[in-house]
Amino acid sequence: MSDTLESLERQMEGARELESVVRTMKAMAGSNIRQYEMAVRSLGEYYHNTALGIIAYFRKEKIDVIPEEQKGNEENLITAIVFGSDQGLVGQFNDLLSDFAIQSLKALPGKKEVWSVGERIQLSLSDSNFIPSNIFTVPNSVDAITSLIGEILVQIEVSQKNSKKVSFYIFHN
Repeated sequence: MSDTLESLERQMEGARELESVVRTMKAMAGSNIRQYEMAVRSLGEYYHNTALGIIAYFRKEKIDVIPEEQKGNEENLITAIVFGSDQGLVGQFNDLLSDFAIQSLKALPGKKEVWSVGERIQLSLSDSNFIPSNIFTVPNSVDAITSLIGEILVQIEVSQKNSKKVSFYIFHN
């Protein structure tokens, strides 16, 4: 009888320890979720600021829609800037975006060039034989967005000087 009582007490103690471990794990998961929520919010601000910066540049330089006479001309250079995510736990984010960008580019006439923002999107694009000629690093903070936009704008200016008929397409999720 005492054997059974001791066994039950050990099992109860084990259950209490397990409950303590589960509580700790729940607290850690809650903390991680908060960090990811903050990362998602920062990522939203990043994309918003990036888009505003590029749009402002295009307006300042008076870069507009592709003129009708350039459409369908095989000598056009089409540059796609694809903004991916290097954030973890984003599932098929980069795969879906690269599939969409690739399908969109295949439908356009002319020579294609791809620039990627992020290593993961670069790998996804490379798997489909669209190897990026420029690879930019995803900023790790909102403050680093300005330098990324500066790098992209410098490359846009270089591309415009090297090719008179260049069109830019921006892909983001």
